[in-house]
Amino acid sequence: MPRDTRSITATDIMPLGEYESIRADKKQEAILRKTLTRIAVGPNASAMFETWDSMWLQIQEMLRIEKGGEAQIPDELAAYNPMVPKGSELTATLLFEVPDPVRRDAFLRTIGDIEEHIAIQVGGEVIRARPEGDVERTRESDGKASAVHFLHFDFTPSSIAAWKSGEGQAMLVINHPAYGHAALIGAEARSYLARECF
Repeated sequence: MPRDTRSITATDIMPLGEYESIRADKKQEAILRKTLTRIAVGPNASAMFETWDSMWLQIQEMLRIEKGGEAQIPDELAAYNPMVPKGSELTATLLFEVPDPVRRDAFLRTIGDIEEHIAIQVGGEVIRARPEGDVERTRESDGKASAVHFLHFDFTPSSIAAWKSGEGQAMLVINHPAYGHAALIGAEARSYLARECF
């Protein structure tokens, strides 16, 4: 698997039978990875930092579920490859989770344009989120935000150096008027993401 190319290709995808033979191990790896890459941001949001491995697993799982075979592979690559970190960025899936559907709907209507209020702070630098450009994440008709956001954080060389140094605090910050919360990104997570993403 040429992970250093920062892209997943059709040649990286395993046939379903082969994947089934290692699936349990890969799922266990994913559980361990999430202990480093998933953080809660306030009571209703959690962010999952993505890696080559997390996106590869997502593609394999989609192929397993939908059973579209080789014909399905190009669509899955097109969907998930943009979220593979390209060497000077972190990518994250941000989920807003409110169990009750009525309360969830009401909550999402209060946080329109939240994608414009998300950033990583490290070493005195602020790296603002850039939403993945596939679809609008806030509905124009009523200002309702999506429950799922796909985000890129474009680092400069100095912010990469600050991240890798391990010094100071690294935080994921949401500063929307209706939802203001921050979460510390721990030292282990910083080290792991530095290796996997930069």
